[in-house]
This record gives sequence, C-alpha cells and structure tokens, in this order.
Amino acid sequence: MKKQWIFVIALTLLIVGVVLNAIYGGLFSSGTYSFNYFASGQYAMGVFASGEFAVGIFSAGIFSVGIFSIGIFNVGLYALGLFVFAWKKNIPNCLKAN
Repeated sequence: MKKQWIFVIALTLLIVGVVLNAIYGGLFSSGTYSFNYFASGQYAMGVFASGEFAVGIFSAGIFSVGIFSIGIFNVGLYALGLFVFAWKKNIPNCLKAN
C-alpha cells in the first residue's frame, strides 16, 4: 500500500470528478486561461490539465507541473519528459563521431 497511495488518490479524484460532473456539470473548461477539474488550454490548471503551461495532478504540456506530468520541461513525482530523458541518457553524445 505504501507505493500505491498515489494511484488510489488519482482513482478517487477521477471518480469524484465524474460524479460531480454528472450532478453539477460545468467541470470541464477549455480556453486560453482555464481553471476547472478537467482543464485544457494555453494556461490550464486543474486535477487533469493539458496545455502549454499545465498545472495539475495529471498534467500534460510543454511546461507541466504535477504528480504525473508529461511534457518537454516538467516537474513531477512521476515525470516523463523529453528534456530530462535526453539529459540523463546523454543522447546528444551519440551523435558525436568516435
């Protein structure tokens, strides 16, 4: 259970978001500046966020901050980024002649 607390929280937030959206609606937002449970836009902030600058538990974008983040430049507990991957693996060194 020690390593699965993040997945439990993420699943709980997803279920809560679906229930709240079914009851109240309007938890989805899209636009230049978006701030909602599910957000998408140039500057997005929410539990599930995607955009150029994204902040959320699950975030995807060029610059993203969150627990699970995917992007080129990102900060996250579990981050998958091209910049970090290339820096750690020294991929530019493979282009050098021997």
